[in-house]
Amino acid sequence: MAETPTVVARSDGRTPDALRPIRFENGIAPNAQGSTLIHWGDTRVICGVTIEDGVPRWMKEQQVAGGWLTAEYSMLPYSTKDRKARDITKGRLDGRSSEIQRLIGRAMRAAIDLVKLGSRTIWIDCDVLQADGGTRTAAISGAWVAVHLALQKLVAEGELAANPIAEQVAAVSVGIVHGHSMLDLCYVEDAAADVDMNLIMTGTGRFIELQGAGEEATFTSDQLAAMLALGRSGVDRLIALQRQAIGLA
Repeated sequence: MAETPTVVARSDGRTPDALRPIRFENGIAPNAQGSTLIHWGDTRVICGVTIEDGVPRWMKEQQVAGGWLTAEYSMLPYSTKDRKARDITKGRLDGRSSEIQRLIGRAMRAAIDLVKLGSRTIWIDCDVLQADGGTRTAAISGAWVAVHLALQKLVAEGELAANPIAEQVAAVSVGIVHGHSMLDLCYVEDAAADVDMNLIMTGTGRFIELQGAGEEATFTSDQLAAMLALGRSGVDRLIALQRQAIGLA
């Protein structure tokens, strides 16, 4: 049976099953077709979307129908307490950044009917302004809002007959910290976690991806069940906040 969250002290005073305060500030990047700044506790991520006509060369060569979606992710130098050097200064993309932008792309492609998109490419740019844990989950949750706004703009302009988004997508972190299952880890909790996991889910409760590992620790099936239950409850609340952000709630 899944573990029931108990009252334990957290670094910011939350209960184990509580999200940090979350809000979306839309239209933050006027030149993007859709954009939002997601405020998630002390984490801040700008998500901007550009839609271009045409698809990658490989799609043309393989005669793949529909459009494409890709993502880029970066942490700005001042997003952390100690300055983070830009990838360009190292001459290559940071391995973590590469992993996260691929994750964002996979998550968003699961949400969109790419055939209905037509011969177009959606570019998602996620830039971390301030990092306090959960930047990838914030980027995914904010990216969905920005993509919806961009595609709805094409519908309003008559470029698309209907919005090709088939699912809502949101993501949240969970973990075991000092033996307790917790939702939405901030940086100090993430750094102290015995186990950390990211859940990417649809608005209908289906999983897109799970990323979880013990940090020099193991976890039981009951602990896994507790983390999944916390994650699902967090995603449900995120889905509601996303709907508010796009005017559907």
